[in-house]
This record gives sequence, structure tokens and C-alpha cells, in this order.
Amino acid sequence: MHSSLPTFILGFHGCDESVAEAVLSGNVRDLSPSVNSYDWLGSGVYFWENSFARAMEYAQLRKQRPAKKNRLIEKPAVIGAIVDLGYCLDLLDSKYFGVIREGHRLLEDFFGPLSVPMPANQSHSGETGLILRYLDCAVINTVHRTRAEEHVAPFDTVRAAFIEGEPLFRGSSFHDKNHIQVCVRNLKCIRGYFRPRPEDESADAAPPPSMP
Repeated sequence: MHSSLPTFILGFHGCDESVAEAVLSGNVRDLSPSVNSYDWLGSGVYFWENSFARAMEYAQLRKQRPAKKNRLIEKPAVIGAIVDLGYCLDLLDSKYFGVIREGHRLLEDFFGPLSVPMPANQSHSGETGLILRYLDCAVINTVHRTRAEEHVAPFDTVRAAFIEGEPLFRGSSFHDKNHIQVCVRNLKCIRGYFRPRPEDESADAAPPPSMP
């Protein structure tokens, strides 16, 4: 009963304007899943949960620092999506921590007989923290692959919170890039796309006048 989350979230995806317009116009049915070996939550379509601003920051960063494997962003844009989390590997819920630990154990068993090291999370030039999540990605993808091999119900989505960026003030536990990220594996969980309003029309807008 508690495995499927009965909730929809608003997700925001940073990309090039041409990609957003292709999806919104219906010329492309869905955003393409990311399959990089360093993706934070394994393979899937990524969204910033309820954060237009972080999605736009990401798109702008990608324009400044294009990744070799990713499509170049010429005009940063954000597309919104209504996401049904469905059967979610929710790493905000402690009951799933054992699933991740087991995935790591299985990955260790796989690499044990090999003469190559386990993947490791790494930093990236110009960034703070472990930006390249090779180990985390391999562990989560191992969880998905093992469930498929054992014919266990697959997870539709993966969700986690990340502490990232600089402290908001000295000694603070709040950081300026903290966020919740959602990775969608089952594209049927994306119930629809929409064109977001600019961020400055929401959080910082003046309150509406009171009714007479």
C-alpha cells in the first residue's frame, strides 16, 4: 500500500529551446532518457522537483560548459512536466536504503573477480562536490537490472534530495543549490508537458489586491 506514491509532482527539465518546443508541439513524444555513466540517479529522464530556477540554472551552465556526450545548448529553456511518481525508489524514505545497500553489494560481487576497480564518484573541474556520480549511477542501475532479471516489479521513478552548493551563511546546513531530483524510467508516468511561466512571476510577485 505504501510502495506507490499517490501523488503528482511538477518537474522542470532544463534543455535547449529547440528540444522544449519539439516536445510541446507534439513533434517529439517525450524527452530522451539520459544514459550517462555518471548520472546521479541512474538512467532515465531527469527533472528538478518544483524548481524552475534550478532547471534554468542547469541549462545555462550546460551552455557555458557543454559536455562532450550531451547535446549542445544554444538557447537555454525549461519545459515543465506533470509526473506521477508511481512505484518510486524514494530515497527520502528510509525503507529503501536497504535496496540501495543490496545494489552496492551486488555490484561489489560483480567487480570482485575482475581486475578493474569499482566505479567511484568524482569531482569535476570548476565544480564543488562529487559531480560525476559513477558509483551511485552503477549501484542504482544494478538495482534496476537485478529486478528485471528476477522478474520483480520495476521502479517507475527514482527520487532523492541533494545537498549542493555553498552554505547560505557561516555554519549553515542550508546550501544554495539544495534540491530534490526525480529520474523517470517509465515514460508513461509523465502525464503531460507544459510551458512554465517565468520564475519571476511566481515567488517574487506582489500579492494580488484584496477583494472589496
